[in-house]
Amino acid sequence: MFQRIIGLLLLLMAACSAQSTDVNTMVCNTCAEGETCVSDDKINWRCGQPDVNTMVCNTCAEGETSVSDDKINWRSGQPALKPQLRLVNGSTPCSGRVEILHNNQWGTVCDDAWDINDAKVVCRQMRCGPVQSATISASFGQGTGPIWMDDVACTGSESLLSECRHPGFGTHNCHHGEDAGVICSAPTVRLVNGNTPCSGRVEILHNNQWGTVCDDGWDINDARVVCQQLRCGPVQSATSSANFGQGTGPIWMDDVACTGSESLLSECRHPGFGTHNCGHGEDAGVICSAPKSQLRLVNGNTPCSGRVEILHNNQWGTVCDDSWDINDAKVVCRQMRCGPVQSATSSASFGPGTGQIWMDDVACTGSESLLSECRHPGFGTHNCGHGEDAGVICSGVAPAVRLVNGNTPCSGRVEILHNNQWGTVCDDDWDIDDARVVCRQLRCGPVQYATSSASFGQGTGPIWMDDVACTGSESLLSECRHPGFGTHNCGHGEDAGVICSGGRG
Repeated sequence: MFQRIIGLLLLLMAACSAQSTDVNTMVCNTCAEGETCVSDDKINWRCGQPDVNTMVCNTCAEGETSVSDDKINWRSGQPALKPQLRLVNGSTPCSGRVEILHNNQWGTVCDDAWDINDAKVVCRQMRCGPVQSATISASFGQGTGPIWMDDVACTGSESLLSECRHPGFGTHNCHHGEDAGVICSAPTVRLVNGNTPCSGRVEILHNNQWGTVCDDGWDINDARVVCQQLRCGPVQSATSSANFGQGTGPIWMDDVACTGSESLLSECRHPGFGTHNCGHGEDAGVICSAPKSQLRLVNGNTPCSGRVEILHNNQWGTVCDDSWDINDAKVVCRQMRCGPVQSATSSASFGPGTGQIWMDDVACTGSESLLSECRHPGFGTHNCGHGEDAGVICSGVAPAVRLVNGNTPCSGRVEILHNNQWGTVCDDDWDIDDARVVCRQLRCGPVQYATSSASFGQGTGPIWMDDVACTGSESLLSECRHPGFGTHNCGHGEDAGVICSGGRG
């Protein structure tokens, strides 16, 4: 009996030993590429990334992090920057040979497996509108230098070509006779027969011919996209039934279903160009408000104080002080780029105006970019006299922002001027929305990358901002939510930075 018990114990120990040694096989059969079996207690195992930050960054210098070329072998180094993209030798800015910047050197993309989904991502990244075709065999001429990408496999939903699956930068079996290219489109939109440049019948250019848009399903979201595309300010109304007269020629779009966030009307969902069941009596139109610059402050002691006047229908008029408050004044100061608001004034404190009273009962939330975006009964609707003209006093100084130690004027460590002293921004929660606001404030074009861990070197002096939480729509970094200037738990090894596309204007 005793021998039987000993035998059973030996069998059980052997089984446990086999289970223990085989855990890597049993668990890691389900692991994704680049993962391995990790454990906190050496008993319970799971798939996951090795704790590279602990294993490697004990040896990292300030500003470095754990980096890897293959997600297996890790080393300390600078975080990688997202590669830039350009189109070369095309007949338009939105067509050409695809070239990508990697390791500070431009190179091409091989056409192996290159298809419409890959080209779609390039067109999106280049802000060039919908893709027309993906070209191969060096149709835009052969490039020179490295071939950086091959066997690219985009799903079509990526924002950057570098996000698509591929074997790795520089891994290929190609020559420059296989350089890939794209042809993107960006159909032009115009407004016809309106009373202003920002109102009229909507017409779109497709196949080199102007045509109209049918009003089936046409709504304020569709009109909003048109106003944004034409840089005409906020939408006022979406019109139907050929309100601006009937067009001629093709009806290019019908059943348009924009979300309102698209950059181009052609990006909105619709059955296809030329597919419709309409006549020109159903031509759609829009009425957009005046462009952004149509606001002024009159009779103030500084350029950032005075009676608020707005331009509407090519005529300046005032704003009534009914319900006028600090939130309304905040929007005016933002639109005028005059820094934080100090006070909202009433009773014609800067003297009565003349002419039209354009706005009354204004009800801003304080987050709008333009006064015309705030809720109000409608331009010209009021029960006021000029003795009730509204005004504002803004501080006149918006905290300045600069970029330091970058390779271009539009990249570098973010520094902000507060209390007449430059200081840095901590990278806690620093993300692409925060970087987007910096690029907008500096007029540096679209954001490319939000950097952390003092990637542009450590700053000195105060750390002015931490836990910055921008929505991405703010005009100034100082408008973003944060605990307060000087409140932080950081060191300069956490200084935040940005890389913008670079087009100042």
